[in-house]
Amino acid sequence: MSLRNMKSVCLVLASASIALIPMGCKKAPPITLACAATPPALFAGDPVTVTATPGAVSTKKKNSVVYSWTGTGVTGNGATATVPTASLDPGSYTVKGTVKEGKPRKEGLKPGQSAECSASFTVKEFEPPTVSCSTNPSTIKPGDTSTVTAMGTSPQNRPLTYSYAAAAGTISGSGTTATFSSTGAPAGSVGITCTVADDKHHTANAETGVTIVAPPPPPIPHTQALCSMSFDKDKHRSTRVDNEAKACLDEIALDLQRQSDAKAVIAGDSNAKEKAKTAKEEKFAAKHKHAKVEDSAAQRAVNAKDYLVKEKGIDPSRITVVTGAEDGQKVEDYLVPAGATFSTDVSGTTAVDESAVKVQARKPLGARHHKHAAKEN
Repeated sequence: MSLRNMKSVCLVLASASIALIPMGCKKAPPITLACAATPPALFAGDPVTVTATPGAVSTKKKNSVVYSWTGTGVTGNGATATVPTASLDPGSYTVKGTVKEGKPRKEGLKPGQSAECSASFTVKEFEPPTVSCSTNPSTIKPGDTSTVTAMGTSPQNRPLTYSYAAAAGTISGSGTTATFSSTGAPAGSVGITCTVADDKHHTANAETGVTIVAPPPPPIPHTQALCSMSFDKDKHRSTRVDNEAKACLDEIALDLQRQSDAKAVIAGDSNAKEKAKTAKEEKFAAKHKHAKVEDSAAQRAVNAKDYLVKEKGIDPSRITVVTGAEDGQKVEDYLVPAGATFSTDVSGTTAVDESAVKVQARKPLGARHHKHAAKEN
């Protein structure tokens, strides 16, 4: 055998002798395959890529290398595979890869020409959102409203929806703001719950509240003393409403017109002499049916009311006449606002029986009295 044709043998040097043996005695190593997933942990919807790295691949030009992949939703493209994760539930997933080499369409038929690998990745559970909640203003009056603001955050930026609930009253709104109405709610603290939810059914709650403060009760109205009228100038007509008294009564009429829900009380007084005379007449009338009793205090009050009704057009039901216990020929006038109680504010008066007191018309004295009477007011 010539050395030129020794393509199928190999030389081995042993014990100072040369032996010829066939070539191919050195066997090629088997192909290997390693896989890795990037990233190894992710949230659903994030991309994941699996890369296969072969080892001991034949350098023969005519050989080809092919890859195949298996796994949930995996799509391979040569040594790289991708997995859509949007629909995957949280958990661990494995992708398997296979590599084969050899002559085209005969890859992997011989021993050592194929290898497998696997790579795992984890789909993580989405973290729940968080939320804070506040009201402005936090203290309101009955019937007022307050703005409720919720600030939600998703660690993975998931879309969020908001809802609200109140322990009393009503609350309405969507998004990050709502309106609380205290109508119908009792005074005191009212709890409000803000809830945020992501598209993965995770929820979070936050508590806030408003304080409904009832306004202080309105001040209790009281009887107001108005002008007073003196009847001691005209000795002959000491119960007559003169021009000075008219001026006072005109002011009272204006007060009643300004306060349509108020009433007036006219309290007539008499001096000691008049009181004694009235007491004597009342004692006599107790035994004599048709005896007359002259009550100067009542007469003054009735005459003043008559002026307000006939001259100023005041409803008679808005005017009460009483007699007082003070000493003097005068009339005290009072305005009683709605809600006020005259008998509580002014004591010592007695209601007048108006049916028993005849109104005295405002007319001048007869001619025989002119020289004795004061000048007509």
